[in-house]
Amino acid sequence: MPDRDLVLGGVRVPHETGLSGHSDADVLLHALMNALLGAMGKGDIGTHFPDTDPEFEGASSASLLGHVLELMREAGFGIVNADVTVIAQRPRLAPHFGAITARLAELLKVPEAAVNVKAGTTEGLGSIGEGRAMAAMAVVLLRAE
Repeated sequence: MPDRDLVLGGVRVPHETGLSGHSDADVLLHALMNALLGAMGKGDIGTHFPDTDPEFEGASSASLLGHVLELMREAGFGIVNADVTVIAQRPRLAPHFGAITARLAELLKVPEAAVNVKAGTTEGLGSIGEGRAMAAMAVVLLRAE
């Protein structure tokens, strides 16, 4: 969306358009929240933050992540590490990995060494390859505390 900032991992990334979504559309944090919820057996972000609820319209994904982390603590888990991948044809994300890693470590309250950020493309194929969409995947390892 041309009138929206591109936010990835809680970091504003310079780009001509942002992503469309009910919240701030931070695809990386959405994937991370889904990975955390899945690892705990607690559903997905649509269950916890439905896009039909006006309370979450324009919400910061970092704020929503805070709620997921509270659920995680209440369930007696801690984060060992998190690995996230953004799939996008553009913009080039490698220059932003340091800032995104630092922000994720801050949000998750873990050392930066426990966070891995990477990117891939679809080699020009599909809506992602045409620059009309982005996707993200995340894997987390939790420990019982």
